[in-house]
Amino acid sequence: MNLQLLYHEYLNLKFNRGLPPVQMDRFEYDYCEDGRTALFLTGRDDALFTDWTDELQPRDPHYIRNPDWKPVLSDIFKQMDVYDELVFYYLLFTINSTTTIANHNPYGAMNDFMKNYCFTQLSQLGDVSAISEERKRQLREFFFFFYLYAHPVNEETLYAFSFREHELVHTKTNIEMERYFSAYHDYYREHIDKFSGKILLSPQEIEACKSLTLELLSSLEGKSAKLTLPPEEGLEDVLRLVNDVDALIRTYSENRTQVFEVMAGFLADNHSSPYRDHGFRTLLQHYACYILYFKFDEIHHLVDYFKSNPAWCGKIINHLFADTIFLQRIMRLNHIDITEHKRVIEFFGEEARRIYL
Repeated sequence: MNLQLLYHEYLNLKFNRGLPPVQMDRFEYDYCEDGRTALFLTGRDDALFTDWTDELQPRDPHYIRNPDWKPVLSDIFKQMDVYDELVFYYLLFTINSTTTIANHNPYGAMNDFMKNYCFTQLSQLGDVSAISEERKRQLREFFFFFYLYAHPVNEETLYAFSFREHELVHTKTNIEMERYFSAYHDYYREHIDKFSGKILLSPQEIEACKSLTLELLSSLEGKSAKLTLPPEEGLEDVLRLVNDVDALIRTYSENRTQVFEVMAGFLADNHSSPYRDHGFRTLLQHYACYILYFKFDEIHHLVDYFKSNPAWCGKIINHLFADTIFLQRIMRLNHIDITEHKRVIEFFGEEARRIYL
């Protein structure tokens, strides 16, 4: 599976770009009765990529005093227990559902944006050279936290995993998730006859799902080619900084005004569309995560640049603070009190005030 091709098709449908559909190996997007647009196995209206494991979900051991069963893969991973097995299942569903396009209320829209943003940034971090390895480690943990948080997952799953360089591992057992997911798919493919009525796929289709899941995991771990937003006429300057984090950081370091000019250029162009707005919002979250995360006071330079146009300044500030809650966590991690930055909060709209004040 070409994950970049899949990602571009995802964006084409999500933002109604109207581009011709692309042919993907073994999978195709289609509409679901619940309003989702999701990946199906090609030619199968009853085989969703995200849902093929529904009937295989482990029993929840939290509701039983003394669980008396073993995980399905206990012979391979002897250090895991039934609580770990359930957490692994939740992670598998979280990763696979990255491909799904859902209709959301405003709260769900924020979560959807954060999850998508964090996934793409995790895919890009390995290529970033303009920041130190320590800062990349901090950002990897930050993005992965919000990738799970925004899904959302339960608290146990949220804190169950960590990175060992470019390997995602289950912290308690030290099980590499790539190895686990590979064994998981192999087990059900090889024992498919034992699960009649629970698995609707053929062995070949399980293998296709395995390949895509491992591609998604590899991207999340930063081991695959980075994902980029596709080109759009008139959005070249924004996408240059969005798709090349090094260019953003170096341009800002050498002359921050050039970055602000790209923002102003977008706002001066009245040709709005869902995809163009997404590109701009992504650039602003880059500014939050790659600049303000490490030096929050830089936000005053932004206010100084845009203060002569309060409408633009307000729009940028409210996108920064209300499209996500990244800055809320950044300020908490860095012990920053937003009330001490009155020149910023004077531009807060209702939603930003609700979140931060």
